[in-house]
Amino acid sequence: MTMKKAENISEMLSRIEVYRNYISNEIANTQFPSTPSELYEPVKYILDLGGKRMRPILSMMACELFSGDFENAKNAALSVEIFHNFTLIHDDIMDEAPLRRGKTTVHKKWNERVGLLSGDRMMIESYQKLVQYNPDILPKILKLYNITAIEVCEGQQMDMDHETRDDVDIEQYITMIRKKTAVLLGCSLQLGAIVGGASEKDAQDLYDFGTNLGIAFQLQDDILDVYADQSKFGKQVGGDILANKKTYLLLTALETANGEQLARLKSLFEETDPEKKVREVKAIYSELNIQEKAQKQMEIFYRSAMEKLDSIQVDDAKKMPLRALANFLLSRES
Repeated sequence: MTMKKAENISEMLSRIEVYRNYISNEIANTQFPSTPSELYEPVKYILDLGGKRMRPILSMMACELFSGDFENAKNAALSVEIFHNFTLIHDDIMDEAPLRRGKTTVHKKWNERVGLLSGDRMMIESYQKLVQYNPDILPKILKLYNITAIEVCEGQQMDMDHETRDDVDIEQYITMIRKKTAVLLGCSLQLGAIVGGASEKDAQDLYDFGTNLGIAFQLQDDILDVYADQSKFGKQVGGDILANKKTYLLLTALETANGEQLARLKSLFEETDPEKKVREVKAIYSELNIQEKAQKQMEIFYRSAMEKLDSIQVDDAKKMPLRALANFLLSRES
């Protein structure tokens, strides 16, 4: 890493802490009724769990890019963060997950009915934040938000469908991760851009930057799950292999393997020895150059993201924080 790039990333990380502290304070100061307690306590609980707050940070960065004042995006930032956490409650119920950010999930701490209803209340709250914007931009905001919410639901359903289907292809997988994960990143950026007074083209380009970056980030996650250094990785290396999860790596292997390799790979789906399973699947991946193919695909989406960022009609110096953030996210080792 060059000295200049390191300085840019250091400045960006410092700035992100400003955004994160700001939005965390705003969430802490958001007032919910005290009763009925079983509706509102879970809402406060999950919002207080913290997290990276990346989506609201993107909204504030986008707004500041065009207006010079990130606080104008406060309600957009709160909206996307509340919406994101609403989806986490419902995702945890569907996945029967016991933990979220190291803490007991809402449906385990209370019950599934409480989780569903509290999540629904958060969805409504996210809209209440958005409708406080000027009527001149509100229709654009709500149209974008509604499309994104629908696509997130579609992506979640596609992900669940993929668990039981044996005919999933790479294009369908990319569509799934775009809808489930990437579109909310794009929406967060475009909301901030709209609030900040960006032109329609610049706002759309920023959306496309976010969605392409989101897909690249997920592809990198697929790669790290198999090839990360265990000492730096936040979860078990090879977890996707053990779960037979249809990631970009597995789907590419299934599509490119010859008859003998395909038979070996499919037989490993039933392997019960975890160390043997991970080792032998990785050996097949090595034969097929799967890591390199996944890396190239990730770089395609990264370059597409940066081309969209380059096309935005704002001084390059103002775009440097977003550029540094993209480089930082895609240089991680965990």
